[in-house]
Amino acid sequence: MKKYLLGITLLLIQPTCVWAQFSADSLSPAIRINQVGYPLWSKKIAIVVLPVGYTHHVVEAFLVEPDSNDTLWRGVSTSFTVDPYTGDRCVVLDFSMVKRTGKYTLVVLGVGMAYPVCIAQDPYRQLSKAVLKAYYFQRCSAALLPAFAGQWARAEGHPDTAVYIHPSAASPHRPMGTRIASPGGWYDAGDYNKYIVNSGITMGTLMDAYEDVPHYFDTLAIHIPEHGNGIPDMLNELLWNLRWMLTMQDPFDGGVYHKLSSAEFDGFEMPEADHAIRFVVQKSTAATLDFVAVMAQAARVFKPFSRQLPGLSDSCLQAAQRAWQWALHHPDSIYDQQTLNHNYHPAITTGAYGDRHLQDEWCWAATELWITTRQKMYLPYVRMLVKWVPSVPNWSNVLTMGYFSLLRHQELWPDLPHAFTDSLQSQFLHLADSLLQQSFAAYEVVMGGRRNDFIWGSNAVAANQAIVMLYAWRLTRDMRYWEAAAGNLDYLLGRNATGYCFVTGFGIKSPMHPHHRPSAADGILAPIPGFLVGGPNPGMQDHCPGYPTPAADAAYIDETCAYACNEVAINWNAPLVYLVNILRALAPGFAEK
Repeated sequence: MKKYLLGITLLLIQPTCVWAQFSADSLSPAIRINQVGYPLWSKKIAIVVLPVGYTHHVVEAFLVEPDSNDTLWRGVSTSFTVDPYTGDRCVVLDFSMVKRTGKYTLVVLGVGMAYPVCIAQDPYRQLSKAVLKAYYFQRCSAALLPAFAGQWARAEGHPDTAVYIHPSAASPHRPMGTRIASPGGWYDAGDYNKYIVNSGITMGTLMDAYEDVPHYFDTLAIHIPEHGNGIPDMLNELLWNLRWMLTMQDPFDGGVYHKLSSAEFDGFEMPEADHAIRFVVQKSTAATLDFVAVMAQAARVFKPFSRQLPGLSDSCLQAAQRAWQWALHHPDSIYDQQTLNHNYHPAITTGAYGDRHLQDEWCWAATELWITTRQKMYLPYVRMLVKWVPSVPNWSNVLTMGYFSLLRHQELWPDLPHAFTDSLQSQFLHLADSLLQQSFAAYEVVMGGRRNDFIWGSNAVAANQAIVMLYAWRLTRDMRYWEAAAGNLDYLLGRNATGYCFVTGFGIKSPMHPHHRPSAADGILAPIPGFLVGGPNPGMQDHCPGYPTPAADAAYIDETCAYACNEVAINWNAPLVYLVNILRALAPGFAEK
């Protein structure tokens, strides 16, 4: 192979895809790549932001093997496209033709060197486990032991064995001030509270991943205390939150409390240092229906493990059915925190997760109940799915979660009207196609094709868009959808306008100061790994100083105070768990080691 003398000092790369030995400052921030690695079989793209004053419309680049200086690939970029948000001129380098595993240096003439490029058969092996194990680090009511948490071990916090009924949640059998036990669960985000609504989409997304590729997750080990008990590690972790959710149902009437929370957000301290009084707050229809969906799906997911978990599947289904009946009798119990605080004390000022539009929750809850029970009483609500246009799911719009489950369980379609299933498919593919058609040309990704992609939690938008793409691929086997999903993962791992790999502990340039209380208070320089931070958010609601720009796709800062763009959350990690692991599980030639 011909050698090109590039007149630079090439970096020596260690025989892994971990780049901790490189300094981001020594490499060109203008070259944006997937910093974790490119699967051998995938499309391989880098974006170059042309320097100010650069007179050419294209760039020439080389992919070089550091040990030998051999040039593996030489190419010319596309002509530039203007990023409509930042005004940057961006060109695309496509080196997909490279089909050899290794660690390479990407050199762009006139620009510099990129972060090291890894091409591997299975570059996401560590990432796939870390993003799931992040939930272990969010466990409430548990000490994290050094054997499993390493340097991020911590003492138990928030046992939640004495939680109080808030006046808004009072009932004849549980008057205000009654003490109940509600231990376990995951801390919702960077704070120490627990919310049923956000647990709903989180648990649903994670169980969707398990149901889609159960044999893959049955053998995925993430090094948690329960490993080896005959239950897959993923389901062991889900149990930690599922059992807490069950405690949030009022045993006397079946309704579900909206959240378990202190009155105010706690300070930046370790969990064991927080001794604020905690409450369960108002039963709401949204929380109850999200609970229904989770419990109905859990009833079938955990049924194969009845020997290890006797009675759990039945208990979940009974809880779902009781909650459904409560919702039927309380269809408009809306959680309105402002009104609540006007009427009750103490005032609750933690995350509201208020939702006034509940048709999506009704459809999702009914769909999961019908799939699990096949009872016709739920079908009128299931058929309502196609009355509304599906969208990329989020905590306040879970309609498409029902689509996902029906697309997965096509063996049940003969029991549904043909017109309904035809409409279900066509509306879903219309959603996927509309995302494709509005792709963000400057970075060649679906994410960012619409300005409103960049909201609070924009990185979860990217990951959830990718889930839509993967379901469209499974329906059609059209590789455009697969590549779009993989492209959005590239976006999250560094191919974006900020140049950050948005997952803590991965890539060269990744968040070091997430808005996450344990990571900020533990005295350890490195944040807990595996968390997806919120991502660019031009709203900048935190008013944290230092945002580099209000441009929608670059409004991000790696500071603890920047909760509007740098917080972590369980519902943001869930679609990343889905995306990374499904891409691994369904990749050509994949075999877990």
